[in-house]
Amino acid sequence: MNMINKIFNENRRDFLRKTGLLSLGVAGAGSMGFTKQEQAVADGPYNVLDFGAKGDGETLDTKAIQEAIERAAKDGGGTVYFPAGKYISGTLFLRSNVHLHLEAGGILAGSKDLSDYPEIKTGFRFYAENYVNRALIYANEATNIGIGGNGIIDGQGNSDEYYSKNYKIRPFILWFVECKKVTVKEVELRSSPMWMQYYLGCDDVRLENLKIHNHGNHNNDMIDIDGCHNVIIKGIIGDSDDDGITFKSTYGRISENIVVSDCILGSHCNGLKFGTETTGGFRNVTITNCVIRSSKVDKVLAGRREGISGISLEIVDGGIMENVNISNIVIDGPQVPLFIRLGNRARKHFPEASEPPVGIMRNINISNVIARASSKIGGSILGTPGGYIENLSLFNMRFICTGGGTEEDASTIIPEREKGYPEAIHYGTFSAYGLFIRRVKGLELSNLTFELQKEDARPLMVFDDVHDGKVKDITVSEKHSTDKYAIRENCTNLFFQDK
Repeated sequence: MNMINKIFNENRRDFLRKTGLLSLGVAGAGSMGFTKQEQAVADGPYNVLDFGAKGDGETLDTKAIQEAIERAAKDGGGTVYFPAGKYISGTLFLRSNVHLHLEAGGILAGSKDLSDYPEIKTGFRFYAENYVNRALIYANEATNIGIGGNGIIDGQGNSDEYYSKNYKIRPFILWFVECKKVTVKEVELRSSPMWMQYYLGCDDVRLENLKIHNHGNHNNDMIDIDGCHNVIIKGIIGDSDDDGITFKSTYGRISENIVVSDCILGSHCNGLKFGTETTGGFRNVTITNCVIRSSKVDKVLAGRREGISGISLEIVDGGIMENVNISNIVIDGPQVPLFIRLGNRARKHFPEASEPPVGIMRNINISNVIARASSKIGGSILGTPGGYIENLSLFNMRFICTGGGTEEDASTIIPEREKGYPEAIHYGTFSAYGLFIRRVKGLELSNLTFELQKEDARPLMVFDDVHDGKVKDITVSEKHSTDKYAIRENCTNLFFQDK
C-alpha cells in the first residue's frame, strides 16, 4: 500500500506541476477541490523548477530561484528545493522562515558575471565594509533561515573572471547580517571568490557537518564569525588557502557563547584563529575534539604550504578575550603550533571611531593537546608594553619540535611589533625552541612534554616580564643539551617544580 501511495503522490505532483497548480500551494489546490492528500502534495517544497529555473548549467536562474524564495516567504515560510542539476545564479536574498535544500546532485553555482552581484549596504558601520559588499546568498535581519541537503554550493571563485580582482569585486558565498536562528548543515561548499561564509552580528548560529574546500582565490577563509552570540560549530571537514575557522570582531559587538567541536581543519594559514580584528572581542568559548593539520593542497596563495599556526589567539585592536577553554586537540604540521598575542595595533573600525586602548586577555585554559611543528620558529605567548596576558594555563600537552636552533638564534632579541600585524612567523625565530613567554601575569604550565627531533642550542623556554607563575612537571627530550629555562631579570614570583 505504501508503494501505491508513493506512486500516486509522484504522479499527482507531476500533474500539479504540469498544470501550474503546484506553485499555487495549498490555497490554490484547495480552491480547485482537491482532497487533503492532494493539498499536502501541493504544499510540498517550493521546487525551483516550478518557478522557471532550468538547472542546465548554462541558464542564469537567479530570477526563478528568487521568485521561489519570495513565494515561500509570502506564504509564511517553507523550503526552496533544488533537485539534481546545476543552477547558475547571481545574488540571492534569503528571507525569514525560508530554508534552501539542495538534493544530492544539486549544485548551486555562482555566476561568473560580476554584474550579477549587486553592491549591498548592511546599514551599520564595521571595519570590513571598506572592502567587502557582495555575496551569492545574502540575508539581513532575517529569522529562522537555513541551508541544507546533500548538494553543493560552488562559488566558481577560481575562474579567470574573479582571480586576483580587488576585494569589493569578489563576493562571499554566504553572508548573513544581524540574523537570528541560522542553520547551515550537510551541504558541501566550494571555491568562494572571497571568504566562504561570513556571519556578522548574528544570534543562534549552528553550522554542522559541512564539507568545505576553499582554494580558488585570495582571502579564502573557511568560516568567519564576527560579533555573533550563541554559536555552535560541529563536524566541519575543511581545507582552505587562508584561515580556517576564524572569529573576528570588526565592530563593537563581542563574539560570545561559542562552542566548536569535532572538526578536521586544514589551512595554509591559521587553522583556528581569533582575530585579526578585535574591536569588541571574544567571551565564553569552548573548543574541543578537533584535528588541525597541514593543507592537502600544494598550490599556496597565502601563508605557507605546511600552514602558519595551529591555534592563534589574538587581541590587537582593543577588545577583550576571556573565558576560553580549548581541549583535546591534535595539531599536525603547521610551522608554529601555538601563538597567543596581546598587541596594540589599535586600528579603528571606522575612521570616526575613537582609538581603542590596549585590550584584555585573561582566563584562558588549553589542555590535552598533541602538537607537531614543521619549523624551528617555536611557540609564543606575547603580551605588549602596557598590557599583560592574565591567568593563562597550559596543561597536559606534548610538543614535537623540529629543533635545529643555533646559538645565534638563542641570543636573538625578539621585536615587540606592538603595532604590527599579528602573525606567528613575523617575529623571526624565537630564542626558545619550546615557548617564548613575555608579559604574562598568572601563568600555570603543568605536565608539558617537549620532544626534539634534532639538537637545539636554545633553551626550552624563555620568560620575560612574567609574574606569578607556576611551572611544574616539565619533561624534555634526550636531545635537549642546554639550559632548560632562561629567566630575564624583570620576572617575579616564579615557582619551578620538575619531575
